[in-house]
Amino acid sequence: MPATSTTLSTLPAASTAAAPPNAVAHAPAKPVPEAAGSKPAPKAAGSKAASKVPAAENTLRILKLLASKRGPMAASNIATALGLPRSSVYHLLGVMEANGFVLHLHEEQRYGLGISAFELSSAYSRQEPLSRLGRPMLASLVDVIGESAHLAVLHGRDVLYIVEERAKNRPSLVTDVGVRLPSHLTASGRAILAALPKSQVRALYPNAAAFTARHDMEGAIMKYSALSSHLDQVRQRGYATEHGEVTPGFGSIAAAVTDHVGWPTAAVAVTFLEEKLPAEQWPALAARVQKVADELSIRIHGRPSA
Repeated sequence: MPATSTTLSTLPAASTAAAPPNAVAHAPAKPVPEAAGSKPAPKAAGSKAASKVPAAENTLRILKLLASKRGPMAASNIATALGLPRSSVYHLLGVMEANGFVLHLHEEQRYGLGISAFELSSAYSRQEPLSRLGRPMLASLVDVIGESAHLAVLHGRDVLYIVEERAKNRPSLVTDVGVRLPSHLTASGRAILAALPKSQVRALYPNAAAFTARHDMEGAIMKYSALSSHLDQVRQRGYATEHGEVTPGFGSIAAAVTDHVGWPTAAVAVTFLEEKLPAEQWPALAARVQKVADELSIRIHGRPSA
């Protein structure tokens, strides 16, 4: 904003007289010590404090980078990607290799994740973080919408249900904890499949024998072309649906939970009697389901939907 004339008139005039040759330069004023109990001045927006343990932070950055890639990386590429000196990267990789967290592929001159990193992943699964984090979120969703909700993960071509929160006065469902159902029949499975690369979906469903149906109903997905077309609709709409393919008369809406690279980790879904919920209300319900899926994605340090 340009200064007003009033502001300009209040500023002291700058002296243009030259200092005499024998003038003694004044030493810069010493900073005034802060009063006891006063808070330091806030840092400029966007500034980032330097890590107090840079070696530990850089080690974790290397592990996260390797975990985000589909294959091993050269040390030089790791250094470039993270903006680190090559010598530091080689030293850190040497320590990590000695402890089993990275594996050096000598023939390829690349580094990949080692067995110790895999053991961490296995420990993560054993501690059931998705169930622990997802259960209270689903319980809150059920309290708001009054319908049953569940959390499922992909297990081969099936979805495996790991959390179910049943709404009060609602009928029991087949999607109990530990139950597995064909993913292409369920809203949860379709949400996960739609977030996978198409090549991965094709690998899961190589031929007609991979498809099955629970009921003889018109429009059932029984071949890859039908599944591919349906998943395109899911991607475009932003959420998955199911109309009685699991249990006649019941519909479901689901949204994917994604990790830090956008890979579908699970799906949040709600199930309800279709006659009780008109089709025009489905998008509003889907928005609530998507919000919970995004919140769970953030809690696992993942990437929520755009």
